[in-house]
Amino acid sequence: MILPIAGVLDAGTLARVRTRLAEARFEDGRRTAGWHAREVKANQQAAEADPATREAAAIISTELLTNPVFRTAVLPRRLRPILFARYPGEGAYGTHTDDALMGFTDPTGPTRADVSVTIFLSDPESYEGGELVIDGIGGEAAYKLDAGCALAYPATTLHRVAPVTRGERLVAVTWAQSLVRDVASREMLFDLDTARRAVFADRGNDETFRLLAKTYANLLRRWAET
Repeated sequence: MILPIAGVLDAGTLARVRTRLAEARFEDGRRTAGWHAREVKANQQAAEADPATREAAAIISTELLTNPVFRTAVLPRRLRPILFARYPGEGAYGTHTDDALMGFTDPTGPTRADVSVTIFLSDPESYEGGELVIDGIGGEAAYKLDAGCALAYPATTLHRVAPVTRGERLVAVTWAQSLVRDVASREMLFDLDTARRAVFADRGNDETFRLLAKTYANLLRRWAET
């Protein structure tokens, strides 16, 4: 499931993040790429140790984990630290697949990357190119969302960032390990949760809602890995 999520960062929060990142030090983004992705990565990344970077990352983590659409769709069990990538003119990231496991040196062990997340921080009119392009069964799909919006998509996909031909693309990226590993099961749960909420809003806690709620809970109980 590829899911755009509107309004993860409101205007005020987005301004705070941009202000903090204006003070951050950026370095060669290839430092954090897997060995097979370094040759196709051409961007800059905010230094993780900088106080400005850490503050901006904490803001986005909080907003993402409290966003109801993100929580329902992704069912996050663990979230990787937020990274900030900057793509100045001609910046790009060639076709690649994200690493399956990340953070081998973490005290709690590595995180399985089930869902990739990009939060757009630049206004789309401020740069040309820079689309996030994801391969699918029907071909490629390109995404360039409004600032403050997020795109959650399976980490199993081949994807790339098209070259930036004007301006600068600034994004935050992270990866989530989901309580439900299988992407098709997550999509069914998301659809079912959307349906039960719609029924509740229209008809309240009636028999149909209770059956939907029961089925959702029992499927989550069957599929969740804690």
